[in-house]
Amino acid sequence: MDNPVAQSQEGLLTESLEASIQEPLMAADHSTVNFQAPQPQIPNDNTEDNSTDTTASEASLKRSQPHDGPSESWQAVDNRSSKKAKKEKKIPAPTSTNYPSINFNHNAKLQSKITLDSLRSLILYIFAEGVAPQWVAISQRPQFRKIVAIMVPGLEEAMFKQDVDFATYNDTPLDLEQRPRVLTSPDDYYPRLLKKDELPQILKGFADMFPHLWPVKTPGNEKYGTIRSPLYTMLTAPGEKTKEEKSQKGIQPAKEPKGWKDVRTRITEFLIMPEDFESNGYVLHPACVPAERRKTFQDPEGWIHTNVENFDDGDVPEEEIQQGSVTAGREVLALDCEMCMTGPEEFSLTRISLVTWDGTVTLDELVKPDKPIIDYVTRFSGITEQMLAPVTTTLRDIQAKLLEILQPHTILIGHSLDADLKALRLTHPFIVDTAIVYPHHRGAPLKNSLKFLTQRFLKREIQKGVGGHDSIEDAKACLDLVKQKCEKGKLWGNHEAQGENIFRRLTRTGKAYRANGGVEAKGGVHVGKTSAMIDWGDPMRGAGAASTFPIGCKSDEEVTEGVLRALKGDPVAEEIPFGGVDFIFARFRELEAFQGWWNQHSDLPPPDLTGMSLEGCVHNLAQRIQRIHDSLPPCTGFIVFSGSGDPREMARLQAMQAQFKKEYNVPGNNWDDLSVKWTDREDQALRKAVGIARNGIGFIGVK
Repeated sequence: MDNPVAQSQEGLLTESLEASIQEPLMAADHSTVNFQAPQPQIPNDNTEDNSTDTTASEASLKRSQPHDGPSESWQAVDNRSSKKAKKEKKIPAPTSTNYPSINFNHNAKLQSKITLDSLRSLILYIFAEGVAPQWVAISQRPQFRKIVAIMVPGLEEAMFKQDVDFATYNDTPLDLEQRPRVLTSPDDYYPRLLKKDELPQILKGFADMFPHLWPVKTPGNEKYGTIRSPLYTMLTAPGEKTKEEKSQKGIQPAKEPKGWKDVRTRITEFLIMPEDFESNGYVLHPACVPAERRKTFQDPEGWIHTNVENFDDGDVPEEEIQQGSVTAGREVLALDCEMCMTGPEEFSLTRISLVTWDGTVTLDELVKPDKPIIDYVTRFSGITEQMLAPVTTTLRDIQAKLLEILQPHTILIGHSLDADLKALRLTHPFIVDTAIVYPHHRGAPLKNSLKFLTQRFLKREIQKGVGGHDSIEDAKACLDLVKQKCEKGKLWGNHEAQGENIFRRLTRTGKAYRANGGVEAKGGVHVGKTSAMIDWGDPMRGAGAASTFPIGCKSDEEVTEGVLRALKGDPVAEEIPFGGVDFIFARFRELEAFQGWWNQHSDLPPPDLTGMSLEGCVHNLAQRIQRIHDSLPPCTGFIVFSGSGDPREMARLQAMQAQFKKEYNVPGNNWDDLSVKWTDREDQALRKAVGIARNGIGFIGVK
């Protein structure tokens, strides 16, 4: 006979599960509800069952009839848990004290303007880990659901003046002295309160979205006439340091970033391209010159060039390259020279060393300069008068040897090798420069020293003591640095390796709290924060490749639609899940193009804005930002920033300086023959132009 109790128990469990599944998965307040299959209740009495049926008597629940039948000793028990499942907290009302906010900290004593690093750190503090910013007060951090950051190059502080005339805005030439477009003084680090009646008509909506206009400083260096990429700065988080690393002093050994994977790369990938020779201070080899100019090409007086006809002559047929070889069938020689002073600002060759790929010293000779030495600079060169006394080898002797050694398949390695080749008065088309493949973290024209690179990446000391440099030791250090670069890949030792992509950081260390991650997130748990990068062109070609959903666009309108899509998700979650992503970064570029700020070296051509006025462009921008703001869900952080100030004068002077260096570095050129002359006057103008380019603005609010 079938066991009616067992049937009843099974039916009850099935009905309970079906009821659980059929109930809505989301509560009315859209908070997640955790459902659990109810467990059957087992009676807790010891009543003896006198049934003679063995099947029933062996059952775990001893009863003779279903619970819906009449019985004196049994009763129906509601098997649902008496303890209700905890629900996720509701989104607080905007007037509630639990609503998140980002407010200017009036107790903060700002010593400088906030920077793009400050904005990035704010995002990471809210969504991941980091030190709480002191310049703003953040309340109810766990309640933040999303963060949207929009970069708008071309947006300037002067556009927010009440009496601004957009029709004549760009008619007045930029004055480096008066700074007419910067309302705040250089010492005014505090935000400006946005008042609707003090803004132009088309920008009044900003006062409803944001409480303040913040002056924001772009990273750069007036002394060296450069600024760092605002986009790179925002999207690259500094590497995390352990407590032990923070306590250590001096140069720290390089560490592989989280998730790092070695990518073996051929040495030919690090060769300086012909078009980059002059900008890096190298004298051109005939093989780097277009074919039509080679017929009239002449080496500077006293110079020689290696026997290479065409740049392609260095290529080795693929079938002749050993599989997995990083040298690509090429002969690799590391070169280092030592020089002594033979005149004011004049250095002459006194020692040359060549080391092969396997570390064998193939050439190491002292050289006697043609001119008398006025300073041996022994503390750097390691050369003394006694060492050179018996030497008869001349520069011409060394040049003749090098012409025999250096063949079309030879690659020269060195650190700032342009200086060594100038001392040798020799050109060669195949160069790998460790000062270029391991760039300075603040960008050109700054360069890392070989001593620093060797300490950081090779964990060894060179150039120790007062005896001067050893050219063999330096050449081997360059060789080992290039070997490490080939083994680890192009990203090793560059800016990306020094930091971490912000999308990758949020995926790896993003935090959820009980307010937005359910009851299990009490105190904050690590979860992967989803992200979207919406930009012109293909975001996959840059930092956007690390975002969860990179979205390419061809106009600001497409960028707007991309942001709205990332906020809400796809209708049936075709790609972006319903509810959208946690962090969105986007860039509007039409104002940038209209203002003439578009980078001319960009792979992407600027848009055609024929017939557009500045007022129309700004109006369209304001409307798009308003649309995005209106679509933001509650508890969303919203950041809009320009990235930089006006870079046009800086770019003009930088191009002028580059042309001057290109002509000045050609041996034999006289000052009067230069088409561009760079004096202290131009240098001071560049510094001021960089200062203007570094003055950006930003807006921070919470919807």
